[in-house]
This record gives sequence, structure tokens and C-alpha cells, in this order.
Amino acid sequence: MIMNSARVTVLLFAACACAGAQCPPGTLAVIVNKDNPATDVTGTHLSRIFLLETKKWSDGKDVILVLHKNSAGELLTLEHLAKISSADWKTFVASHKDSFIWVDSDDDVLHVVQTTPGTVGLVEVHSINDQVNVLKVGGKLPMEAGYLPH
Repeated sequence: MIMNSARVTVLLFAACACAGAQCPPGTLAVIVNKDNPATDVTGTHLSRIFLLETKKWSDGKDVILVLHKNSAGELLTLEHLAKISSADWKTFVASHKDSFIWVDSDDDVLHVVQTTPGTVGLVEVHSINDQVNVLKVGGKLPMEAGYLPH
């Protein structure tokens, strides 16, 4: 099985950084379905995706957002990306709750992203597998300074 270099790099970063210990909070990765042609997005574009302003990928597939029902790290990351307060994010989500697929765990995010074209989600770096693609954000991979809220 051949993996793209970004995925191999992220997996190596995660293995080295998290070997024998829990990764520090906030070490999230943006993942997409393997068929998604996107490899790198800007922080602004990612924000537009999670704020439901960008509705299609470059290949014409619908953007489908997968969120955890309860994840403090994800919540902080999304607030940072959207540049809004916690209260405003909660109000936004409440008014658009049917626009997201809600799951309980990283394993659930991975399953939905693996099996549903157009999906995008956030998972802890140690959860990444070879069944999804990891998006660079602003040319950065997870664990690199400047990726998401680092």
C-alpha cells in the first residue's frame, strides 16, 4: 500500500511525539475522505468550510462536516478558526445543528470520513490512520508550529 508523503509525515510526527505518552491537548488534524482532491487549505478557507460558507469541494462534491458531540479541544479549535467566542459558536451550531454529522469519538469521525465522500472532520493526531487524508492548513502539517491553534 502506498501512502502520500503528507500522511506518512504526519504519522511519523504523531508516533515520535506521542510515543509512550499522551499527545498534548490541541494536537488535532483536519482529515478528509481519501477521494478528496484537496491537500492544502488556508485557515480562512477552513473557517469558511466550518462556518458553512463553502458548500462544495473543488471536485463539485458537497462539503459534509463531522463534529464531536463533546470535545473541548475541537471546540477551542473551531472557535479559533471562526474567530468567534464560545457563546457565539454555540449559538451558531444550535441554529445549524442539522448541517453537521454528530459523533461521539475520533473513531466515529474516522469511520464517517472514510466511508462518506465530501466529509471533513477533526481528530487527535494519534488517531490518524491510512484510510483518510490529512489536510495541510496554510502549508503546515499537524504538529508543526502554526497548524490550527498551536
